[in-house]
Amino acid sequence: MKMTWRWYGEGNDSITLDHIRQIPGVEGIVWSLHDKVAGEEWEFEKIKEVTDLIKSKGFNADIVESVNIHDDIKLGLPSRDRYIEIYIDTIKKLSEVGVKVICYNFMPVFDWTRTDLYKELPDGSNALYYEKNAIVDDPKVMAERILEGGKNFTMPGWEPERIAKLDELFKSYEGMTEEALFENLKYFLEKVIPVCEQYDVKMAIHPDDPPWPIFGLPRIIRSRDHIKKFIELVDSPYSGLTLCTGSLGPNLLNDIPAIIREFHDRIHFAHIRNIKVYENGDFIEVSHRGKDGSVDVYEVIKAYHDNGFDGYMRPDHGRHLWGEEKECRPGYGLYDRALGVMYILGVWDSLDKQKGGN
Repeated sequence: MKMTWRWYGEGNDSITLDHIRQIPGVEGIVWSLHDKVAGEEWEFEKIKEVTDLIKSKGFNADIVESVNIHDDIKLGLPSRDRYIEIYIDTIKKLSEVGVKVICYNFMPVFDWTRTDLYKELPDGSNALYYEKNAIVDDPKVMAERILEGGKNFTMPGWEPERIAKLDELFKSYEGMTEEALFENLKYFLEKVIPVCEQYDVKMAIHPDDPPWPIFGLPRIIRSRDHIKKFIELVDSPYSGLTLCTGSLGPNLLNDIPAIIREFHDRIHFAHIRNIKVYENGDFIEVSHRGKDGSVDVYEVIKAYHDNGFDGYMRPDHGRHLWGEEKECRPGYGLYDRALGVMYILGVWDSLDKQKGGN
């Protein structure tokens, strides 16, 4: 297993590469060109500038999260072919600098969704929170709250340029069904996966967050059955998963360790996140320690370890600790994610010992 850390780039992250170097066990940086919107060309010079910087600090730059999918591709419009060609061009450029995995999602309109970015926990820390009853009316209210809470940081999936066109986007997706969205995803994959096979770059789709339809929009990567259907769309080892425990976890019917054991050979990237689900279905993100939430993090890590997982892993969203919310991107502070790295590696090392490893 290769431990990684998501970093948003110089001048766009309160955490520096020098900070990350001091966290034991972190081998790679998960990066992107965060000034790019979906469908925009990625210039090779910018790609190389970022990856050279990452490598100069002793990290690998093997994973990009994300190269976002243009809505015309998700909608299946005639213009999708042009945006797919741009995407293919990006895959080829990324392969030149050694990128091995591209994380992406196929969620209509919204990426991850929360109703409060700084909900206080009993211990005085605060974290991202989802209140089910708040996701029923005007999505603009939620969007404005998230953009305001993001301060001056870029918020992937919540680009102001897109959010300004919410009415137009929702109108475009009127009548969109799960089946149609799956068909549009299949069309995209049939175009890009042969290129991925040629250039040795794996695609890893991220589950829907949260794992159910919102505002009438379909969600198609949200359960074991949805994942199985996705895997069968284009049955290639280069079409795989970013398995996120925090995205699948809010639906308590999702047996995440069992999903990992079933699809382990198609998981290219693992996000470890813990959430506490309340009786009414609301949920909040908590520490990575399994006992603090509803995700059995030990069994998740054990499922990876038992199956010889040698892919990439990172601690996902953490709580904001010791007042850092004043200066960090929501969910992406330093302290709780660093604690998460050590918790994950501690479990992994103990499992190695039990197996008689080093």
